[in-house]
Amino acid sequence: MAGALAIVLSGAWCRPARAGEAAAIAAAADLKFALAEIAPRFQADTGHALKLTFGSSGNFTQQIAQGAPFELFLSADEQYVFQLADAGRVRDRGTLYAVGRVALFAPHRSPLQVDARLEGLRRALDAGEIRRFAIANPEHAPYGRAARAALRHSGLWSRIEPLLVLGENASQALQFAASGSSQGGIVPLSLSKAPPVAALGRFATIPADWHAGEPLRQRMVLTRHAGTAARAFYDYLQGPAARAILARYGFALPGEPSQ
Repeated sequence: MAGALAIVLSGAWCRPARAGEAAAIAAAADLKFALAEIAPRFQADTGHALKLTFGSSGNFTQQIAQGAPFELFLSADEQYVFQLADAGRVRDRGTLYAVGRVALFAPHRSPLQVDARLEGLRRALDAGEIRRFAIANPEHAPYGRAARAALRHSGLWSRIEPLLVLGENASQALQFAASGSSQGGIVPLSLSKAPPVAALGRFATIPADWHAGEPLRQRMVLTRHAGTAARAFYDYLQGPAARAILARYGFALPGEPSQ
């Protein structure tokens, strides 16, 4: 199952298209499963082809600042969009498309009992049952910073920091947490809810106010390279079909009462 999970979570997703036809989209790793549903619907509805590349928002920000030819950037942290806007690398300050949540995830064979307030994690640490624990790298992954904030809120950060295995992005952190190479981790709710991942373990959503200092306000923006297809996808992501899919993966939506 670990090998299957790696295949599901790694790499870019794209639809074959003629040279120059597919719009290059840089998307935060927490969007992998949601966009895997949204993109084919968009392409069927509009005829526009997309090439989706998933990774950490911080790394994408550096790449776009250095001239990478992405046309649309979907960040897991709106501050990265603002940085690019201030540097003149994108068209404007973009729009908020979702608010993310984090979850505690443990694979089925783990001794870690999952709960929203991390009491099971505390007990497992007391019992010496946690040898490795996964989060995304807080240096460039917004979900890593949110995980760190939640662990600090619970008073467990100093105890678990020596046991951390850091994913390059949220998808890799989930890979570590779900494959059995660690006893669990704090990862995006949106990835935990995906059926192929949920089948591998158990998860519980951590209260949003536990990482209020690291809110996962997710903003997208068109770059200076944006063409017709990227502009159309930007609009499509704000429409009812895409919003319904994002909500199903646990995202709060702009304008909805839950936000």
